[in-house]
Formats: sequence, structure tokens, C-alpha cells
Amino acid sequence: MTDQSKPHPMTDFDSKWDSPESYIIGITREIWEERGVDKLNALYATEIPVRFPGGVSIGNQAVITSTHATLAEFPDRQLLGEDVIWSDDGEGGFLSSHRLLSTATHTGDGAFGAATGTKLVYRTLADCATRANTIYDEWLVRDVGAMVRQLGHTPQEFATAQIESEGGVDSATRPLTPESAPAAVYTGRGNDHSVGLRYQEMLSAVAAGDYSEIESDWDRAVQIELPGGVTGHGWPAVQSFWSELRAAIGDAALHVEHRVGRDDPALGARAALRWWLSGTHTGDGIFGPASGAALHIMGISHAEFGPWGLRREWIVFDEVAVWKQILLAR
Repeated sequence: MTDQSKPHPMTDFDSKWDSPESYIIGITREIWEERGVDKLNALYATEIPVRFPGGVSIGNQAVITSTHATLAEFPDRQLLGEDVIWSDDGEGGFLSSHRLLSTATHTGDGAFGAATGTKLVYRTLADCATRANTIYDEWLVRDVGAMVRQLGHTPQEFATAQIESEGGVDSATRPLTPESAPAAVYTGRGNDHSVGLRYQEMLSAVAAGDYSEIESDWDRAVQIELPGGVTGHGWPAVQSFWSELRAAIGDAALHVEHRVGRDDPALGARAALRWWLSGTHTGDGIFGPASGAALHIMGISHAEFGPWGLRREWIVFDEVAVWKQILLAR
């Protein structure tokens, strides 16, 4: 495993980028905020798979088309890079887990309906595999639940409208599952840094319904950012989130696909996990009456640790994609 304390050599990357952080934050700004959408022809591989909870797109031309559509709907969108947690792939490239806070005004018609003029704030977590100045594999999770709530809809209402706009149950696009996802081009699993291993153990325990270590592993003053744009504080917020998920999905099982841990100067100990939470919708609660639907929740989470445990945590998944699975099963 590559020593994660060393800077990345950035071999075969444009000389203006001196680190994975500068590359990821820099190209994001160039593409989105400086409107350099044409740069995606070179910065994204020709056949790149981009997986997101609502489905999958293949190729940089699909990314270009969706980028133009999003910019037309949200022309003033800013993508504020909060962190880039990366791991060296040992072959000249890296996997970056990029946390963004976006601000945008809904001034154009598009996927979120007729323009409303509403100002939105929401998070996105994106895992990108990069080599030789090109992103060649991507996993993208956006807090769509936060977006639609700010636009005046519930995730259930928005999922219903999506199905109708796609021609009904028979023709609607199916949300992504572990089985339907295209095979990964990047096959790394991250690194074995102790911070990442610790976070995986903690998340796996609470996802399985074991809350006994929350008071020792999470800082008492923890701030947790949750799907739907919800902010929680303290140990009860951590337990409540996972208790509600498990009440709805009684046999929920967490599978971690990728893990990164880092301890960088000035930034401290941080970790990023990409995972699937899979199970059966057997309980009433946050996802409505039990439907018996098989649910697959694609999520990415980030954590920051301090002297008293995990002090800040971000968990993102797409509630609309979860509701779409339930509605299509019904």
C-alpha cells in the first residue's frame, strides 16, 4: 500500500496542478463556474462510466450534455469545494472523494421543473478515479432530497413525478443497484490508513444497529450533516438517523466499496467511505408504509476526527432514488 503521508508526484498531469486537491478543485471550477464545458472532451475519458443513484451515464459526451442542461437550469451555480480526501493508486493516479457545497438559483426550466427563482443550497460527494490528467471512472451522489424540498416537493412527490414524466412504471428509468452498475474501470479499494479503518468499523456497527460505542467513538458535540439538508448535533442525532433507517429496512446490510483515510497537516484526521446499504423495506417510517421492496442505497460519507472522537460527519444519499425504488415496486 502506498505511503499516504507522501505528496502525490502528479506525473503526467498538467504542470499547473501540484496536488490532487488543486487538480480536482481547479478543474471543477474551470468546467462549471468558468463555463469551460468543452474541456470535458479532454478531462473525461471517452467512455467514462458515471454512476449515480438514479442511474448511469456512459461517455464524456453524456457528461457534456448533462452539464449544459444543469447550467441552463441553474446558471449561477457555484461549487464550493469543502474537502478532497484522496488515495494514491500506486500507478501514477489517484482516487479523490470530493465534498462540495453548491449554491444555485433555479432560473431555468429543466429536470427540476419550470423555473421557480428559488435559491438552493445542497451537497454533493463525488469519487473520481484519475490518471494522466484524465478522469476515467466516477461515482456521484447528490443530495437530491435537499434540492426538491427547497423547491416545495417531498422526495416521494418528486419520485412520482419522475416516473410519470418517463412514461410510467414500465418505461421509467430504474435506479442504480450493485448488480446493475457497470463494471468498475478503477478497481482499487483505497488505502489501509488507520483513520479509514476506524471509520469503517464505526459506520458498520451503527448500520447494523449496534449503538453501544456511539458515546465513545463520536464526539459528544458532533455535528452531523444528513440527507435532506438536515443538520444534527450530539450523540442522539447519530443514533436517531441510523435507528430510523433500520426501522424502515430491518435487514439492512452495509457493504463498503471504497475506503480512504488521511491525516494531513492543517486538515487533520479524515476519512471517506463509499458504500451500499441494501435490504428490504419491511417497516413503516421514513419511507412510508412497508412495501416489501428491495432497496439499495448508494451513499458516500466523510468524517473528521478530533481529540474526543468523530467531531464532524457528512452522509449523502439520494432520497428520491430510494422512493423511486419503492414506487416502482408497488
